[in-house]
Amino acid sequence: MRIGIDARFYGPIGKGLGRYTQKLVENLEKIDSVNEYFIFLRKQNFEDYVPKNKNFQKILADYRWYTWQEQIFFPRLLKKYQLDLLHFPHFNVPLFYRGKSVVTIHDLILIHFPTVRNSTLSPFLYKLKFLAYKMVIKSAIRRSNRVIAVSKFTKKDILENYPEAPNEKVVVTYEACEDYCLLSPEKDQEILLKYGIMKPYILYVGNAYPHKNLERLVLAFKKARGANEDLKLVLVGRMDYFYARLKDFTEKKKVPGVVFAGYVPDYELDTIFHSSLAYIFPSLYEGFGLPPLEAMAKGTPVFSSDHPCMKEILGDSACYFNAKNTDVIAETINLILRDGKLREKLIEKGYKKIREYSWKKMAEMTLKVYKNIKA
Repeated sequence: MRIGIDARFYGPIGKGLGRYTQKLVENLEKIDSVNEYFIFLRKQNFEDYVPKNKNFQKILADYRWYTWQEQIFFPRLLKKYQLDLLHFPHFNVPLFYRGKSVVTIHDLILIHFPTVRNSTLSPFLYKLKFLAYKMVIKSAIRRSNRVIAVSKFTKKDILENYPEAPNEKVVVTYEACEDYCLLSPEKDQEILLKYGIMKPYILYVGNAYPHKNLERLVLAFKKARGANEDLKLVLVGRMDYFYARLKDFTEKKKVPGVVFAGYVPDYELDTIFHSSLAYIFPSLYEGFGLPPLEAMAKGTPVFSSDHPCMKEILGDSACYFNAKNTDVIAETINLILRDGKLREKLIEKGYKKIREYSWKKMAEMTLKVYKNIKA
């Protein structure tokens, strides 16, 4: 088969989507020496990918996501390569593409949280963007030969919101996390001081989108800190519009002890994980929930919202709480502080849990999807 992969999200520029796409390509290279692959990339990530399998070649497709160039010129480019199948790792399938395709749906966040607070756009432009999103994702699900969901929860969500998609069309392939630790040449204490972090602290790593529920976390931390004045809440994530807004919120509510560490590279992030009391994840909605698994891989106990997806992915390796109740979150923070045995138990269970997920297994299941379509 001649298989194309839309890898314009490949690597760091695509964040979570970029990691998924990168791991898919890397692992397909390891397991498939039969099919021919065409990897479509943008200028920003073209040099990031170096094929390691003679059956893989990279193609420049410098069309930005969600633009008219993507809709018109990208399908023309794809047609030149006479593909038997094309995998879109995101829902942005060009409306004019007519070949066989697989689309990966990671979540339906914008359907469940359709508010202007999720965007920097004006209300009018956001409404147009939201309508376009609904149209494109519905079209992608309807026209694709298979839909890959990254969890059973996401599959259920797709089937409930898009009843035109038959059950057998949606296939679940789990994501995975890195199970190694990177060492920094700097000492742990030097790294913590570099980011203004002092022990003891609880940790959150990720973005600050509204559904991540960080405002409630900050308010709950303020309540819990009343009897624990040395405690810090460390938030790690690139300072963007949403983190800037959260920082303003924290200052207006006069919450002490919150550290906005900004972006931290992986080789220093491991130290920040290791030195924390726990990783806390108050998200109200996830399609898979990779950050808690990554925390477990670093030997950090995880306390997570009781969202159905998180229970599916983390099982009994995390301690759950109602993330819509600030009093409950505050009680959870106090539990983190006082129950050392629980933290140790969660660390042990976390190490076992991450072994259930593998990027290689994800690639193997994806390849099986490709083969079934061709057959």
